Amino acid sequence: MMTKLKSLLDTLLPPESNFPGDPQNVISLASAALMVEVLLSDYERKPEEKKTLRDVLKKSFALNQATADELLQQAQKAQRDATDYFRFTSQINEICTPQEKILLIENLWRVAYADGELHHYEEHVIRRIADLIYVSHTDFITAKLRVIESV
Repeated sequence: MMTKLKSLLDTLLPPESNFPGDPQNVISLASAALMVEVLLSDYERKPEEKKTLRDVLKKSFALNQATADELLQQAQKAQRDATDYFRFTSQINEICTPQEKILLIENLWRVAYADGELHHYEEHVIRRIADLIYVSHTDFITAKLRVIESV
């Protein structure tokens, strides 16, 4: 039983990750993976989306360019290996405050609007993530409006 539990926990963060252990590192990887999910949800790869994602990572987690790039690579791998959002949202629910969760939703909106348009798949993914991390509909919409006003 304990072996299975340890195995499950080991899958949450790959052992080769340079972002292990520290709760802030866990949150940065989980958040980045969810941002990658939003980026990929509209099936279009535009350079401004990836640039915005990288900028959001740098600003949100106080990273330099090299560390942000490394986090983005780890997030892309984690997102590819995941079968659902639970892997990431459970970590966020365990560690983050309600305000940090709202900030994550705001960052997801920033990634979604990076190309100047919102695809309905992007909105669906963000809504689903907001539900899973217990962000109210009011906070979901307020975060969206803050991003729209800043664009």
